[in-house]
Amino acid sequence: MTAIDHAENAVVIVGSGAGGGTLAYELTKKGIPVVVLEAGGYLTNDDYVNDEWEAFNQMAWLDPRTTSGSWRVARDFPNLPTWIVKAVGGTTTHWSGATPRFKAHEFAARSTYGRIDGANLLDWPLTLAELEPYYDLAEIAMGSTHVHGRKPLPANNNYTVFANGAERVGYSFYSTGPYATNAEEYDGRPASIQDGFNFQGDKNTSKWSTLVREIPRAEATGLLDLRPNSHVVQITHDASGRVDAVLYLDADGNLQRQAAELVAVAGNSIETPRLLLQSASPMFPDGLANSSGQVGRNYMRHTTGSVYARFDKPVHMYRGETMAGVIADESKHDPDRGFAGGYYLETISLGPAFLASFAEPGAWGREFTEILDAYANTAGLWVVGEDMPQESNRVTLNTSVTDKNGLPVPNVHFDDHPNDIAMRTHGYTQAELLYDAVGATGSHRTPPYPSTHNLGTSRMSEKPQDGVVDKWGRAHDVPNLFISDGSQFTTGAAANPTLTIVALAIRQAEYIADQLRTGGI
Repeated sequence: MTAIDHAENAVVIVGSGAGGGTLAYELTKKGIPVVVLEAGGYLTNDDYVNDEWEAFNQMAWLDPRTTSGSWRVARDFPNLPTWIVKAVGGTTTHWSGATPRFKAHEFAARSTYGRIDGANLLDWPLTLAELEPYYDLAEIAMGSTHVHGRKPLPANNNYTVFANGAERVGYSFYSTGPYATNAEEYDGRPASIQDGFNFQGDKNTSKWSTLVREIPRAEATGLLDLRPNSHVVQITHDASGRVDAVLYLDADGNLQRQAAELVAVAGNSIETPRLLLQSASPMFPDGLANSSGQVGRNYMRHTTGSVYARFDKPVHMYRGETMAGVIADESKHDPDRGFAGGYYLETISLGPAFLASFAEPGAWGREFTEILDAYANTAGLWVVGEDMPQESNRVTLNTSVTDKNGLPVPNVHFDDHPNDIAMRTHGYTQAELLYDAVGATGSHRTPPYPSTHNLGTSRMSEKPQDGVVDKWGRAHDVPNLFISDGSQFTTGAAANPTLTIVALAIRQAEYIADQLRTGGI
C-alpha cells in the first residue's frame, strides 16, 4: 500500500463496498493511484464472531438516522431504516451472495410498463446488451455459481422444502443459485463450510466481498492508499465548478483535506445523497450536482417481506447457507397479476434472536411464542422485487438531529406505492401456497426488515433534467464527479443489486481510465 500526499491531486473514492472497492481495484490494476476513504474500520474475516447480535453491533452502520413516511420500518425501527455495514468492504461483508442479472425489460421500465400513477419511471440510458460483457466479468470475479462452469452449492434442508414446494405449485426456474459463495475452491477462496453465518461476516472467506478480493489485490499493486475511519463530510469545487478536494474527519476527529483530480462517491444510497447535499455551495445551492433537483429523490429499497412456515418435523433451516436458493418464475413482467414488474423468492434463515426481533416487531402473546417454539421445524423464504421509484421517497438532511460530529443526519422518507403492496401481497400468497403444498402446519407473514437493498437517489438519466448522472455514472453538472454505487440505479429491477453494481463499476473504471488518458476529464 502506498501513501498519497494530501496535497497531491488524486483519484479519490468515497466508500469501499461493491462499487467503491471494485472501482479501486480496477483502476489500480490499470496503473492509476487511488485514495479510498472509508468511514468504518478495517475489520478482517478473523475479527468476525458467529453471534448475530454481537456481529450486528460490530459491523452495522449505527450512526443516527431518522425516518418518516407510512412504511412500517418508520414505526418498527425508526432509527434504523437500513441494515448496512460501516467497515472496509462495506455491505459486501454482510450480503447474502445472490447474483441474478437484470432482465432486458428492466432497463426500459418506462417503455415497458407505461405510465403508472405516482411512479417516476424512466428508462435507463443503457441496455442489457451494453452491460452483458461486464456482467460476465463481474460473475467471473465474484465466482457466481451456476454460470461460467462454476459448481452449484449443495442443497440444504431449507432449500429442499423450498424446491419441493416450487415443483408442486408448478414453478420451473428454481435452483441453489446463482450465488457468489464457493461450492469448491475458486480464485484463492475455499469452499463454503455451510456454517450458516452469511449475514454476520464470513470467517471462512468462501463468500465474495471486496474485503476478501478487490481491496487486497488493489493493495498489492502498491497504488492504493486506503484510509479507514475517514468520514467524508464535504466535496469542494473550484471557480469553474470542477471538484477539487474532499474534506474528511480522520479517526481522531481532525478535519483533513485531500486534493482531488476526480471523485467517485460510493457511500450507499443514503450516505451518497447526504454527502452531495452537505456539499452545497453558492454555485450549487441545492447540493452538489443537483441542478435537476433529483439528488436524494427516487429512493428505492425493493419490495420485500418474508414467510416462515412451520412443519411437523425438523427442518433446521439455519444449517447451511443462509440464502440457499432462488425461484425466478415470478421475476417476469406480467401485468395480469395486478402489478408491473416482477419478484424473486429466495430462501432465508434468521437465528432465534433475530427472528424474535424481526418476525413481528413488538408482538407478544401465544401466537408470537408459537413462532419461536417451532423454530427447529421452520422453513423460511424472502420476497424481493421491483419497487416503484417515487420522487417523494427521498433522503434529505434532518437539520433538527445531528450526529457526533455535529452534522445533520439523513432522514429517509418512504411510502409504499400501490404497485409495491400488490406485488408483496402476491408474493406472500405464492409463498404460502408453496409451503402448503408440502404440508406446512401454519405460516407467518413477516413485514419488511430494515433495508439492505438501497437504490436510487442519484439516478442515471439521458437528459440532465431527469437525473444526476449519465450512462457512465458521471455527474451531468460536474465533469470530474462520479457516482459508483446503487444510487445511480434509474429503476430497481427485481434482482438483488450487488452483481449489477459490480458490473457497472468495472465498466465505469474502463471509462475513467480512458478519459484520464485522453484528457476527457
